[in-house]
Amino acid sequence: MVSMGTSGVFARAYDELDAAVEVGFAGGRVIAISFPATVPTDAGGDHALLDRIGDALAGERDGFADVPVALTVPTDRRGVLEALRNVPYGEETSVSRLTRLAGLDDNDPDDLELVTAALHANPIPVLFPDHRVQGGPYATPEGVRGRLRSAEGLR
Repeated sequence: MVSMGTSGVFARAYDELDAAVEVGFAGGRVIAISFPATVPTDAGGDHALLDRIGDALAGERDGFADVPVALTVPTDRRGVLEALRNVPYGEETSVSRLTRLAGLDDNDPDDLELVTAALHANPIPVLFPDHRVQGGPYATPEGVRGRLRSAEGLR
């Protein structure tokens, strides 16, 4: 198995999804997660994080809080995504509440727009769990989002 301290692209298809999960690493930190239709031919398939994602899809409780990430987003969006990462496993939040958790004003249209833009452009879904937000928008595709919500007991 490849260690968590590696760089590269790893991907795996899961029976629970109608997509693969592709994870990009740089210096041992996750920089991107995407959901291609099939596993890219140049991606490695053996990585501990892919094992954990598979376990989570099968219903094992994992908030992924210990997985190191490297966000390459503007600072204002970073604050939103960091607040999102703190939404506990198995709980959901609204866009308004996430706005407040990020230290923004949920009555300010510009702040709400910032939050929805950060959710839509989330480069690391699963680890920044946009599937826990009611009413989106989401970077996580609908089928994947539904499976992640189901695994966490969310409806």
